[in-house]
Amino acid sequence: MKLITRYLIRQLSVMTVYALLAFLALYSFFDIINEVGDLGKGSYNGAKMMQYVLMQMPAHAYDLMPLAVLIGGLIALSQLASGSEITVMKTSGMSTKKLIAVLLRFGLIFAVATAALGEWLAPSLSQSAENMKATATNGRISTGAQGLWLKEQNNIINVREMLPDHTLLGVKVWRHNEAFQLAEAVEAESATLNTDNSWQLKNVRRSLLDGEAVRTETQAEQNWPVKLQRGLLDVLLVKPEQMSVSELTTYIGHLKNNQQQTKLYEIAWWRKLMYPVAALVMALVALAFTPQNTRRGNMGLKLFGGICLGLAFHFAGRLFGFTGQLYGIPPFIAAVLPTMLFAVLGVYLIRRQEKR
Repeated sequence: MKLITRYLIRQLSVMTVYALLAFLALYSFFDIINEVGDLGKGSYNGAKMMQYVLMQMPAHAYDLMPLAVLIGGLIALSQLASGSEITVMKTSGMSTKKLIAVLLRFGLIFAVATAALGEWLAPSLSQSAENMKATATNGRISTGAQGLWLKEQNNIINVREMLPDHTLLGVKVWRHNEAFQLAEAVEAESATLNTDNSWQLKNVRRSLLDGEAVRTETQAEQNWPVKLQRGLLDVLLVKPEQMSVSELTTYIGHLKNNQQQTKLYEIAWWRKLMYPVAALVMALVALAFTPQNTRRGNMGLKLFGGICLGLAFHFAGRLFGFTGQLYGIPPFIAAVLPTMLFAVLGVYLIRRQEKR
């Protein structure tokens, strides 16, 4: 029985990896088409475009893992069924419960891989890719651990962070004169963006350099008529899908301390927590859509139905996230409901299949 178990897991895993690689190739092709329009902006050339696309692949692998498990499992099980191998295994003493146990072990392998990608590899590489592209396409900005750096006329500006409502935190400005000598340094606790693109600085501390003397001033609020496009600052916005569970936990607390809306990030937190479980659920759904008797029913039709169901799950998670945010559905329900619905569907279809 151990030999059969290893054989099944190997067949299922190989087909899942093939399915995942096929999806990654497709998504990378779409990424390249999407990025071609930005070629030539600043220093963003073909090499950097390919680097950007490659750095986004772990994030795509994370998103596509449950779908790959479903399609890979469906193809592998259908091949085994068409060769009557599943029938032989059941005749040899493998019950449906044992087959489910094998599928759950197979799903667990990819659930662990999904968790590892989502917690460590994908978030850091996605953020690095976005920062690299922003720096390349806009030659006057640079991003790093200390936030966003940009040059505007005689000003060097550093912004540590931007909240979801576009409030800037940790704003620092250094102004130099025509001789490139430091003439003024400004530090503000926060800033808001006005409709005319000027910045409303708050809790401002200014240091003016005049020869050997330094004069310091403080103001509760000041309007700064800088002319910067809002899009240049969007690189500071933290996208929830580019964050790990631990980062989301810290960031949600940070947003609450700054009186910001957190529902979008709470939904992402629960979704990140539950997403590896989806790989286990998809393994069960693959069994539910595998014809036990190839002489009955249309195998191709069942395979197509299973693939459509996997695609529906892939997009249902995003739909429920948007719906939850729009209609005030609790984050836990909005994030967990798609996985739970598909789990119930998988169990129901397997039980119905056994009764036939």
